[in-house]
Amino acid sequence: MKITRLGHAAVLIEGSKTVLVDPYITDNPQAARKIEEIPKVDYILATHDHFDHFGQDAIDIAKRDGSTLFAVHEITVRDDVTKAGITAVGANVGGTYSEEGISFSITPAIHSTGGGISSGYVIKLDGKTIYQSGDTSVFSDMKLIPKLFGDIDVALLPIGGHYTMDEKAAALAVDFLKPDVTIPIHYDTWPPIKADTSLFTSLAGSNTKVHVLDPGQTYEAS
Repeated sequence: MKITRLGHAAVLIEGSKTVLVDPYITDNPQAARKIEEIPKVDYILATHDHFDHFGQDAIDIAKRDGSTLFAVHEITVRDDVTKAGITAVGANVGGTYSEEGISFSITPAIHSTGGGISSGYVIKLDGKTIYQSGDTSVFSDMKLIPKLFGDIDVALLPIGGHYTMDEKAAALAVDFLKPDVTIPIHYDTWPPIKADTSLFTSLAGSNTKVHVLDPGQTYEAS
């Protein structure tokens, strides 16, 4: 399985299925690929509807590839989604959607949103469990996620502060989650979310292996 950080919070997960999370590509100053350089996507996940997580890019890729969009209900019934005629599956926190050897479970995230609620995801694919927290602060109920879904192989956590948890808070989240590997996301895109990855690594490193990925770089989970 390969996990590529495309920039900001956009992440591409490639295994027996291809999953694209929060595809903010076109106007992303960090974007490592153009839309046409992204391989065929089976599923698109949106954590919430802020412009830097969900927008026309997600719709265009879903139309191009026949992808299934999975998100909280309010995103999947937006006018732009329904008018596009794409396959969209809506659910809510606590719900799990499974098909073809893959599952997505929606977890809480503490963050504002234009419609519905913000969320995270537990993705199970090819024997791996990946937790994408979405934009969030740290919260103590993160301790429940491995209890509910089993050991986490890879956690994708924001560290940029200002809009989400910062390096110190994300390190506390790692202490709650105990993932084998953590990949920081949602930082350095704009000055307010400038982050110190070395600080995060030093604070979190006793509880996880931190893999810092520049936009375009890939981590291969064996």
